[in-house]
Amino acid sequence: MMNRLSGVLSFVQAADAGSFALAAERMGLSRSAVGKSIARLEERLGTRLFVRTTRNQSLTDDGQAFYERCVRALSELEAAEAVLDSGRRAPTGRLRVSAPVMIGRCCAAPVLWELARQHPGLELEIAFSDRVVDLIEDGYDLAVRVAPLTDHAGLTARRLGVQEMVVCASPEYLARHGRPETLADVEHHEVVAYGRNGVGKPWRFPDGQGGEKVVPIRSRLLFDDVETVADATTEGAGLGWLPSWLVAERIRDGRLVVVLEQERRYSNEVFAVWPQNKHLPSKVRAAIDALVARIPERLAACTLEAPSVSGAAGSPGRSPPAALPSHHGRPPRSPSRRASRR
Repeated sequence: MMNRLSGVLSFVQAADAGSFALAAERMGLSRSAVGKSIARLEERLGTRLFVRTTRNQSLTDDGQAFYERCVRALSELEAAEAVLDSGRRAPTGRLRVSAPVMIGRCCAAPVLWELARQHPGLELEIAFSDRVVDLIEDGYDLAVRVAPLTDHAGLTARRLGVQEMVVCASPEYLARHGRPETLADVEHHEVVAYGRNGVGKPWRFPDGQGGEKVVPIRSRLLFDDVETVADATTEGAGLGWLPSWLVAERIRDGRLVVVLEQERRYSNEVFAVWPQNKHLPSKVRAAIDALVARIPERLAACTLEAPSVSGAAGSPGRSPPAALPSHHGRPPRSPSRRASRR
């Protein structure tokens, strides 16, 4: 096998160089060694690869076809070696990551902080924004995204898990106003709404038939930060439609109660997304591996038992956990008071 590969290497070098002598010089071999290697290759293939005269040499038709295939094969070998090499190298350099405010700060950032702590040569820059950035144009190595991936040309994605939405309220609020039994009851309750520019984001519930039930939200309490919605809901201001991972601890300790349990839960998948790259840098590979290992465990651990589907048009039953560690306790406050994309 090695002799066969040696013949191929000599052949490609000779074709690139335009002469056996120059190919031999580049390879650190004698001209006769290169000539014999190519002669053995031609004998094995049963065809002539070069037309040689006293003044020059050129590829035959068979030689040209064989050359093109050999170049592609050698390129794949180099790529395979690069993959192994990047896996052995410790991640270094600046890693620029974009993530939605809440899930980025509470779920992705701790994972990436730990990665940077383990690798002193890694510089970490995380931008928290609910805007969907152009990774290539804005110069990001990696992004965490929630919601269906629509325009992902030139990008590669890896699923991290599922973010479910639940309707909940504080026990004090329910004691004062009663418990909503149907979606129609929502309009008779106080609602703590998430929204922007004066418009509350509608609540969505899969109908089990490929569509969804949409509840328009009109509220006197409107915030563009999902954590503020959770805080106001916990303080008894009204009903809130919130990510289960954010309120799981509050539900477990009794500060919040899930209502409308009979409704299927709306959910969106969470992805790690990065620009397509034939040779993925070790820093990006390490970050993706860390997120894949820990984010699914977080989301799955914070997912509550109840009817659930993935996306707006699913079927009854729980979505299979994708793969994140349980985030116990209340997440730290961010100086940026913006809401997560849901």
